[in-house]
Amino acid sequence: MLPLRRRQRRRLRWGLGGPGAALLLSCAAACALAERAPASRASALSAYFGTKSRYEDVARPRAGGGPAGPCAPLQLVALVRHGTRYPTAKQVGRLRALSGLLLRAGPPGPGLAGALARWPLAYEDWMDGQLVDKGRRDMRQLAARLAARFPPLLGRAGLARVRLVSSSKPRCVDSAVAFARGLWAHWHPGRPEPGPADMEFGPPEINDKLMRFFDHCEKFLTEVEKNDSALYHVEAFKNGPEMQKIIKKVAAILQVPTSDLNADLIQVAFFSCSFDLAIRDIQSPWCDVFDTEDAKVLEYLNDLKQYWKRGHGYAINSRSSCGLFQDIFHHLDRAVEQRQRSQPISSPVIFHFGHAETLLPLLSLMGYFKDKEPLTAYNYKEQVNRQFRSGHIVPYASNLIFVLYHCEHAETPAREYQVQLLLNEEPLPFVHSPETVAVYQELKDHYRDVLQSCHSDQECSLPNITIASDEL
Repeated sequence: MLPLRRRQRRRLRWGLGGPGAALLLSCAAACALAERAPASRASALSAYFGTKSRYEDVARPRAGGGPAGPCAPLQLVALVRHGTRYPTAKQVGRLRALSGLLLRAGPPGPGLAGALARWPLAYEDWMDGQLVDKGRRDMRQLAARLAARFPPLLGRAGLARVRLVSSSKPRCVDSAVAFARGLWAHWHPGRPEPGPADMEFGPPEINDKLMRFFDHCEKFLTEVEKNDSALYHVEAFKNGPEMQKIIKKVAAILQVPTSDLNADLIQVAFFSCSFDLAIRDIQSPWCDVFDTEDAKVLEYLNDLKQYWKRGHGYAINSRSSCGLFQDIFHHLDRAVEQRQRSQPISSPVIFHFGHAETLLPLLSLMGYFKDKEPLTAYNYKEQVNRQFRSGHIVPYASNLIFVLYHCEHAETPAREYQVQLLLNEEPLPFVHSPETVAVYQELKDHYRDVLQSCHSDQECSLPNITIASDEL
């Protein structure tokens, strides 16, 4: 495999020319005829794209909700999902299979089926989940909004103290770099951006043990990731009446036998609409294949996978993230201790760049978005108003921010330090309280079990099985 820096240079080269340029030019004529977003059908479906959702379609940034009285932010510790990305190589393979199915059906005719057959495949294997230009804009815009919201911490004078931590995946590293550039540009308007070496920021620190903890948890890998039966409800729903109804409908539209389609192809056809909307800001004819009721079913299919693989489905999904949770509170504790000793805060701003698979387990560990009944293949109708909707929790560029405040003249010493949580830039009520601000010590008390008793090495270890054999 190419070293990270060489791969990044290669991607930049492709962005300016090479195979990517030829591919985009081949799409130009067809794409010019497509509707520019927001188009009515794409807009109607955009609330149901799950983890492929655009941030602006589901997030509702809202200021306020901080502690009352003379309180100032002391520290920010944030987790950020990477920005908008290309499809993965696996998803591109399914898109290619779908395109081949249409081509084998015969020469394109009039109507929707013909439009789909003529629609160019705009994605190739080399793109494989890389950050797109829209994803870089996601990060730059997020940085600018947070800099305006927290000038004491993200002001021009404090940029050198911003710490960036990233997953090793290029889309996360590139997101961290784009975020840093967004901060710099916010405080240096109109000035040409310097190279990374000339900015106040150092390069992102790569830490997969924190940002990809799921890859380092043997119990999760064995019992969930590599266990076919762990996603029983996902497979059962694919073969259930709701999905079979959509398969028959799409087969009729495409004028192909029902036996040529399956739930995976239907899902990637739906995602084709979301990819073109998020990446190229256009409405593809695939958006016209599905209506809102179809979209709700396909969203549920995606949510089932996230629930059983990253959410509340299995305890190890969330318990595997306790090391990350404890690391966050370690930073908060250290800031409190340094403030009490009248010392400067060593890390006033820490941004971690990871994945939906980083955020969902952590939010589940904290008790968020847990429905009274688990999501199953058989209770789709009962879960219409569920809390667990992955696209509204972890769209592209989603973020969870811990804001630690120091409050002067607090009523009691304990109330001197308070915490606010922001999910996608909106104040998030606490699990143990409807309030959006909590006394820091009370928050620690609520999560005492996780902070003191959840040890990643123990949680993630598999039980030793001793097999005794009879003596001969």
